[in-house]
Amino acid sequence: MRKLLLLLAAAAATVSVKAQTVSTFDSLALSKSDTFYVNTANSMTDQGFNDGLAHFDYYYDTSYGGYWTAGWLYSNMTDSVTSGYTNMYSAKAGKGYNGSAQYAVANGDAMIRLINQGLGQPVSGLYITNSTYTYNSMRDGDGFAKKFTAADSDWFKVTIKGYSGGQLTTDSVNFMLADFTKADSTQDYIQKDWAWVDLSSLGAVDSITFHLSSSDNGQYGMNTPGFFCIDNFTSSYIYPNGVPSVMANLAKVYPNPATDKLFVELANTTSVNQVNVIDMAGRVILSQPVAGDKVILNTANLAAGTYYLQLSGDAVHAGTRFVKQ
Repeated sequence: MRKLLLLLAAAAATVSVKAQTVSTFDSLALSKSDTFYVNTANSMTDQGFNDGLAHFDYYYDTSYGGYWTAGWLYSNMTDSVTSGYTNMYSAKAGKGYNGSAQYAVANGDAMIRLINQGLGQPVSGLYITNSTYTYNSMRDGDGFAKKFTAADSDWFKVTIKGYSGGQLTTDSVNFMLADFTKADSTQDYIQKDWAWVDLSSLGAVDSITFHLSSSDNGQYGMNTPGFFCIDNFTSSYIYPNGVPSVMANLAKVYPNPATDKLFVELANTTSVNQVNVIDMAGRVILSQPVAGDKVILNTANLAAGTYYLQLSGDAVHAGTRFVKQ
C-alpha cells in the first residue's frame, strides 16, 4: 500500500515538500490466508511486483517441477513453528510489522529498484526479521546447516548497499540476523521480532542490494538458509518547489500538544480513508481506518516527542505535525 506523507519544510524563502512512501505489501492481492505470491509465467524472467515507489523482483524456474529461485515474494503466512524448507515463506514473528497481515520474503541476495518519483531519491529504512525456516535452522541445526553456538562464534548477517547511476554509493549498512560472537554469551541472539534498519546513510539511490553471509559455509557456499523478511520499506521524494497545502480543508486536529488522545475531525469523509501516525524516523506506528467524520487516536503509549499525522485516500495525501507530551 502506498502511503504518502507531505512534510513542509521552509528554507529561507523557498518551501520544499518531502513525501515519504511506505511499501507495506498489505494491498497486494493474495487468494486466501496462509499463502504467498507465486508467478510461474515466463520462466527465469522477472515477474516481480510494485508497491509504493519500489519494484521487487521475482524469479521462478519451471524446470524440475518448478521452484522460486531468487528475489522477493509477499506472504501472509503465520507459521512461526514448523521447521524445514517447506516453511520458507513465513516470518518468525508470525505476522507483518505491528501485526499487519502481509510482508515480503527474500530468497538469497535480493534487490529493490526504486521507480517513478522514488528514483534517485533517499530511502529512510525498513523493518527486518528472520524467516521461520532460517531461524529454526540456526536454533536447532538441520541436515544442511549447523546449530549456532557461542563456542563457534557463529553469525548471520545481511549487508545492504545503495547504487546510483549504476555506481555503488559510499556507505553500506550491516544488520546481524544472528550473533553469537559476544564475549558475554548472554547477549547471543537470533533475530525473532521486527527490527528497524536505518538506511538514510545510503543517500540518494536508484536501487539497493541485500547480500547474505554466514559463519556456516561449505563446499557450495553458505549452509545457513538464505531467507529473510522485510516490511514497511520507506522511500522518499522531494518536491523542490512545494505543493499546495490541503490539510486545512481536510480536517481539524486537536489537542496539540496531545496527551492520551488525538482527535481528527474530517471535513470530507469521502476523500480520506486512512489516518496514520508516523515517527521522525519515518516509521508508521499507529494506523486507523476512517469509519465516520471523527477519528480518535489513542496516543497514551506514544513516547513524548514530535510526530506526523498523515491523512490518506485515493485522491488526497496530506499531513501535519503534532506533539505528544
